[in-house]
Amino acid sequence: MKFQANRDVFSEAVSFAVKLLPQRTTLPILSGVLIETTDTGLLLSSFDYEVSAQTEIAAEVEEPGKILVSGRLLAEIASKLPNAPVQLSTEESRIIVRCGSASFTLLSMPVEEYPSIPQVSGQSGLVPAEEFATAVAQVGVAASRDDVTPVITGVQLEVGDNTLGLVATDRYRVAVREIDWDGGSGSGETVTALVPARTLQEIGKTLGHSGTIAVSITNKDDRELIAFTADKKTVTSLLIKGNFPPVRRLFPETVDNYAVINTAELIEATRRVSLVLEREAALRFSFSLDGLTLEAIGSEQAQASESIDALLTGQDTVVSLKPQFLLDGLGAVHSEFVRISFTKTENPNKPGPVLITSQSSKDQAGADNYKYLLQPNLLLR
Repeated sequence: MKFQANRDVFSEAVSFAVKLLPQRTTLPILSGVLIETTDTGLLLSSFDYEVSAQTEIAAEVEEPGKILVSGRLLAEIASKLPNAPVQLSTEESRIIVRCGSASFTLLSMPVEEYPSIPQVSGQSGLVPAEEFATAVAQVGVAASRDDVTPVITGVQLEVGDNTLGLVATDRYRVAVREIDWDGGSGSGETVTALVPARTLQEIGKTLGHSGTIAVSITNKDDRELIAFTADKKTVTSLLIKGNFPPVRRLFPETVDNYAVINTAELIEATRRVSLVLEREAALRFSFSLDGLTLEAIGSEQAQASESIDALLTGQDTVVSLKPQFLLDGLGAVHSEFVRISFTKTENPNKPGPVLITSQSSKDQAGADNYKYLLQPNLLLR
């Protein structure tokens, strides 16, 4: 094999191919990136049986071939090469990388032992890339990071004829967002896919500026896969098996008791007052017609409180919330103001979850249909 490619293009392609691979793999062969020559250039691939990445780039191919090389090492080298075309050639079991006056010799890995990259056929639909990336970032914060219950470490995608719903929960909070979906003629049936949150977040960052993303879901040989394709880049992921909890039913139809607050002011006040808190402790939020007061009782040595403006509709309300969970929700609301709605439970002495939504102005609700439901600290015990 022998080829020459643009340094920046080659470096970005290798980086993309290895980005989703785990830091440590059970099989060393899976840490490799597969480079194949094509009629127009190169095809770079990586696969660890759960997730795969594949991208095509232009290159001047002198001798066709196929090699497997340590992905992270090649990515490190490619990112630090001088500003000149990259030349790669093979000599028996060695790979020579030259760029300007720099030269590297790497050991090749056995191509014949590398597994076949999964192919997902058929196109389920298209989503606007930027909107998809935003939605994934908004919802992904609520996904569980505890592998003990794998089903809630994912983001549930719910495909309708014209909308794609994204839902995530870690039992303490639920985040939901809907975006446009172009499913062609549409089957009329809702299709669901439970995708690992980490994989989906990486896809959102990588493909978020690509115009549109093609999404395909397939069930082949008892392996349920989803594929995301844009700009000659494709990522496939094995779906999480299991039933996602029916968390949508937790959202109330209407809430009459709510407060509207400047988002940035609430974020800053929450960060300041929570400085004195012990880990896992909650902040006390008191909403009244006079505004909002935040109180933290950290220890005998430190307490804090702060008051900010809030426009309350309904009765005075006091809730205790974990500050980081609240900040996650507020950070996902991309509007100047935020609405915090207070739901009810059957026990009048026990507050229900608070519902966080965007607010375009003090008196107008936001239009992005993002919803974040957070349990007050009292219900976590």
